[in-house]
Amino acid sequence: MATPYAPAPATRPLGVAILSVLLGIYGVLLAVGGVLLIVAVTAFSALGASSNFAGLHGAIAGVVVLIFGLIILGVALGLWHLRLWALVLALIVTFLEVVLNGIAGNFISFAFIVGLLLFLYLLAVHRHFH
Repeated sequence: MATPYAPAPATRPLGVAILSVLLGIYGVLLAVGGVLLIVAVTAFSALGASSNFAGLHGAIAGVVVLIFGLIILGVALGLWHLRLWALVLALIVTFLEVVLNGIAGNFISFAFIVGLLLFLYLLAVHRHFH
């Protein structure tokens, strides 16, 4: 039996759900791309390819891409579960994107406009996060 003093369950705003799903897809694609890059570099090295890409540099690039993909996937899961740390991280990243595009003078670019809208939206729905 529910008590009358129990807090209401958190509701996930539709925009946060869409953002977390899109970030999740992007994170999975990056992680898979990192794994494929590592596999390709290993295969090229095994076949005797002598380029710099087929050596240690390519393997490091694959690991970095894989790690970024896993981090983005983690943020997507955090946003889906309305975790405050994920909101803070998403706000920091979108703020930096807006500032860097602004410094570059790209005030009418797609990245600037979308970044600014995402930042403002995440600020507007911050009360849903815990």
